[in-house]
Order: sequence, then C-alpha cells, then structure tokens
Amino acid sequence: MYDAIIIGGGPAGLQAALTLGRMHRRTLLVDSGSYRNGTVRHAHNLLTNDGRDPAELRGIGRAEVAAYDSVEVRDAAVTGVVREDDGLTVTVDGRRLRTHAVILATGVADELPPIPGLAEHWGDTVANCPFCHGHEFAGRPVAIVNASPHAAVLARMLEPVASEVLVVTPADVRAVTGIADGLRLHLGDGSSREVAGAFVAPTWTVRGAIVDALGLERQESGAVRTDPFGRTSVEGVYAVGDLAQPDHLAGPMFSLAAAIAGGQLAAVTVVHSLVAA
Repeated sequence: MYDAIIIGGGPAGLQAALTLGRMHRRTLLVDSGSYRNGTVRHAHNLLTNDGRDPAELRGIGRAEVAAYDSVEVRDAAVTGVVREDDGLTVTVDGRRLRTHAVILATGVADELPPIPGLAEHWGDTVANCPFCHGHEFAGRPVAIVNASPHAAVLARMLEPVASEVLVVTPADVRAVTGIADGLRLHLGDGSSREVAGAFVAPTWTVRGAIVDALGLERQESGAVRTDPFGRTSVEGVYAVGDLAQPDHLAGPMFSLAAAIAGGQLAAVTVVHSLVAA
C-alpha cells in the first residue's frame, strides 16, 4: 500500500515526490516520458535555473528524489485509476497497485495552428509564453500569430522587449521557414517578413484519459478543477501543474515555478490527510 502514487515526472510530479520523500512516505512516481516542453532547449523565468535545458532540470530532479529510499520511480504509463471505498487502485504495466492518494501531474498536450513549418520550430523560435521566451528576442522584431482578442494584449506586453511587433492571424501565414537568426513568415499576399521569433496560441487539452475515467470536475477552460491545495472533486485525487486550475485563478497557470509550487502544496496536503486519517 503506497501513501501516494504520482502520475507524471515533470516539475510538479518531481517536487511532489521530493516533498513526500522528505517525510518518509512510501511513494511511487510513474513517468511516461512524454513532456509538454519536450522540444524546448532552454527553460526560463525559474529562479536559480534561468536558461537551463528542461531535460537537465528533470535529470537533476530525479537525482535529488533518488536520495530518498521511500520514493520509487518507474518509467511506465498508467492505464487506469479507480476510486474504491478504502482507497485508490492504479494500474501500471498490468499490475494493480493500491494507494491512499493519487497526484495527477500529467500536464497538457498542445495543438498548433496548421501552418507548414510552424511545428518544426516549436519550443525554440516559436513559443507561447512571453515570460518564458520573450527576452530572448529582445531588440528585434517579433510576430504574434493569433486571431483572438488576446493578441492585442500580448502585443502591448512585448512592446518594451521587441523592436517591432507584427500581429497577423494564422490565416494570413502560408508557411514558416527557419533562417539564421529567426524565422521568415510567408504571408498570404505573397510578401514575407523576417522576425526573431513568433508567438502562437496553441489549442491545449488535458493529457490522458484518467481525468475522464475518474469523472473529475473541470473548469470552463477545460483544466481540472482544484482547490488551492490541489484537491479535486474525487476524494484522494489531486491535480497539479498545467492540467490543474484552482478556483481562485481565472485560468490555468502555465509556468515551471507554479507547477513546482503546486506539487509541493499537494504533497504537503497528502501528508496532512494521512496524519488526520
């Protein structure tokens, strides 16, 4: 019987494992090896690790977690989670494992606008978050490929960073090609523009079928509804990181720092629940 099974080996899941390990709680972290920032070469806006490769961050996290004997890490995929009267059952590699708590840290999956060449540069010169990637384009022109009203807000946010902000809709862009120091946007009118980078608004969905199988409540955004401590609508099930949205936020907070904070809070709450049980 595990005290907690964590599903997902990104920053949120690793932080939850570290916190539980330090409290000597029997913990299993299951990592499928699929990460939202898998194509990103440099993670930013994370204190003491600004600019570090996300894969290196995960490696450091795993090494730190390995120092705690009560934490086990498996590279595998979870195929089912079932809530029962006296706990939860998690199926991993065909084995049914019992646990008091499940922490979902599986993240979300992005779908980019169907523009030829865009996906090849995703996570490098094509990004979503100006806080994570905007400074790297400083003093040069950038493009916002976005048809939503948020494009104007993003443009104003980038004005102090970029030398010029070009706002176009996805329908205006026929293709994207890489150049030595950025991107060339091939526009619908036959012209082209060279920019240091482009910001797009991908369509994201919660990763995995576990959320639906458990019947977890969702926010209007599609994220899993949680309280400030990561508790979901199903007793013993927590959600942290990109897939979670606490009630006090207008939308999910896509950030490494927020994911790490969420993982820690959920793990602390799990420990409190075990003591109170």
